[in-house]
Amino acid sequence: MTNRECSRPSCRGEATTTLTYDYADSLIVVGPLSPLPEPHSYDLCARHTDRLSAPQGWQIMRHVYVD
Repeated sequence: MTNRECSRPSCRGEATTTLTYDYADSLIVVGPLSPLPEPHSYDLCARHTDRLSAPQGWQIMRHVYVD
């Protein structure tokens, strides 16, 4: 367990991914959970990662960790 909860309000799910925004490029980047909490990113549980959508004109880039 990571001991980090999802950043979404009212969600107590275990964080599995980290989300960051690149405002200059209208890009949302989602990848494996960062080793340490980052002040300008969001940790999401699997449910919220799967349901993630981007605003019109934005793209989502998903990085997948492979062993």
